[in-house]
Amino acid sequence: MINSDCFLIELSLKKECIDSYKEYPFSLPAVRNLEEIQFHPAVTFIVGENGSGKSTLLEALAIAMGFNSEGGSRNFAFETKATHSVLHEYLRVTKGYKRLKNGYFLRAETFYNLATNIDDIKVVDSYGGRSLHCQSHGEGFMSLFQNRFGGQGLYIIDEPEAALSPSRQLAFISRLHDLVKEEAQFVIATHSPIIMSYPHAKVIQISEAGYSEVSFKETEHYKLSRDFLNAPERFLKHLLS
Repeated sequence: MINSDCFLIELSLKKECIDSYKEYPFSLPAVRNLEEIQFHPAVTFIVGENGSGKSTLLEALAIAMGFNSEGGSRNFAFETKATHSVLHEYLRVTKGYKRLKNGYFLRAETFYNLATNIDDIKVVDSYGGRSLHCQSHGEGFMSLFQNRFGGQGLYIIDEPEAALSPSRQLAFISRLHDLVKEEAQFVIATHSPIIMSYPHAKVIQISEAGYSEVSFKETEHYKLSRDFLNAPERFLKHLLS
């Protein structure tokens, strides 16, 4: 059942507009296998191996929702280098009736560029009053989560764990939960079993075979992490032989 009481309801591909699936980005599993994604009204995780196309998909979704391709709110317009794909032009996005009061696109790989633009346009006060460049990578991420994210917003986040230690990933989950209680909606691409353990979220796994909705304990990320931590010597013996 589709829940219209959220900002982002559904995503599908305009297949009738695609001439070939042999070229990037249409050759990526996340694109060529895309039929329809129905988003959870609170938290949707997108998981998959490197190269599956989940980051490309999130980037295109963010652009389609009016966010800057390198990150920021819908008021950001900077561009360091035009590297985003044309995929956003081929997405069909169904929005809910609620009006956004806040929103942000955050991607680990362009965080430096985002932090620089925040300094350039002199809006550091909205991020805790201290330049994100004057903090560690993880501290900068957490400053953004704590100070810039608010209730009744849509947040599209690509691999937040890239900057966060395990303890800060737990802090991120706590902050995420506070915002969910304030009617925020999240779409997050992640490799982190810690982050994707957030209760009641929808976990969508992308593979060569297509899309599947799974529990976080069914993801390859969780299974491999569990098996390694249970028997690291066995894994290392095999890897280092």
